[in-house]
Amino acid sequence: MKQLLMAGVATVGALIGTSAIAAEGDIKIGLMTTLEGTYTVPGQDGQRGFEMALKEHNNEAGGKKVTYVVASTDASPDSAVRAATKLVQQDGVKIIVGPLSGSEGLAMRDFARQHPDVTVINGISGAQETTMVDPAPNFYRFNMDGAQWGAGLGDYVVNKKGWKTVATLADDYSFGYTNFLGFALGFCNAGGKIEKRFWVPLGTKDFASIISALPDDVDAIFLGLGGGDAVNFLNQYQQAGGSAHLIGGTIMADQSVFAAKGNAKNALIGTPSSGPQADTWDNAGWKAFVKRYQDDFPADQRFASPSLFAVGYYNATMATLDALDKVKGDLADGQKAFRDALAKTDLKAPNGDIKLDENRQAIGTNFVTEVAEQPDGSLANKLVSVVPNVTQTLGLDKSTFAKIGLPSRDVPECKKYQ
Repeated sequence: MKQLLMAGVATVGALIGTSAIAAEGDIKIGLMTTLEGTYTVPGQDGQRGFEMALKEHNNEAGGKKVTYVVASTDASPDSAVRAATKLVQQDGVKIIVGPLSGSEGLAMRDFARQHPDVTVINGISGAQETTMVDPAPNFYRFNMDGAQWGAGLGDYVVNKKGWKTVATLADDYSFGYTNFLGFALGFCNAGGKIEKRFWVPLGTKDFASIISALPDDVDAIFLGLGGGDAVNFLNQYQQAGGSAHLIGGTIMADQSVFAAKGNAKNALIGTPSSGPQADTWDNAGWKAFVKRYQDDFPADQRFASPSLFAVGYYNATMATLDALDKVKGDLADGQKAFRDALAKTDLKAPNGDIKLDENRQAIGTNFVTEVAEQPDGSLANKLVSVVPNVTQTLGLDKSTFAKIGLPSRDVPECKKYQ
């Protein structure tokens, strides 16, 4: 992780320098990602995904050279707004790719609405409300939200694993609520029961009191943690002798956690999870993408396989560049042609085809997985099943889904929804 961090810092310095040489007529993109705080390591892999897409396009789009400048955040809404303001006011960008974290996405939705001359293409942030509640017309999200990433998992742990009672522990912010909702809807609809819910602030380092409070009389514990929070919990849980069955939230069972030093991550072996990709998916496009990722970055400066953060930023950037190609780089008239092209994009992504709904929100493929050790000792998400065409209402009609309420500590209620 330290090597990855240092590599990321060095890359940021290089990227910031490139913005100074943009010539008149070039297209300048602002890259916003978390290079500070709990999600530093995921943010670095998001940057790698961005770089991959530009490389595939030869740093060109619409017949014009593409330059870019990086703005670092710490996953907080305030840092996202500060970064976006700098990109627009100081660096002169009109297109932003980012952000990474859920509450940042909510802030950037509002920023986009306040800056109608700027187009924001979400990096990988997954709070539900970002596109479901009062969406901004110039904000586009080519990744599914956190609830969509939960599709199929709850049903799987009840009907295939036989785990019918759980306690849950998740980060206490918008994405934590959203990802939990996706799991809980499927779990409760399949007859599961949530015995107790625990929430911790993003950036928690000491989990001792939570670990001691986790109930022993449940079949499993759902963990909706990510980044440094996930690593800290696993280390402390192992030290405390924890041995319960675990269910991974999407960013808990991800390469950004699998790459952590030490043996604590091995507690995840056998853990079911779900999300927008499966490391072992036997699909030609996916395998080719993984190979490019591995070839593009030295082994000590990347993960064994791309994280969902790399894939999300890659997809967002590819959609951006493809749309620019379609309109020959035309950003005139309030970027109307470019935005129309974005809205109509049918992205042939490495993790499955993606199209946008009327709120410019992704409809895509979800994957139910289990963590498995690979022959080289690394961990990977082994494919269990594929859930196609996952909409933001998770297959429910809009009126039924609206009655569930917006994700929060107490929503959803654990019951069956028809």
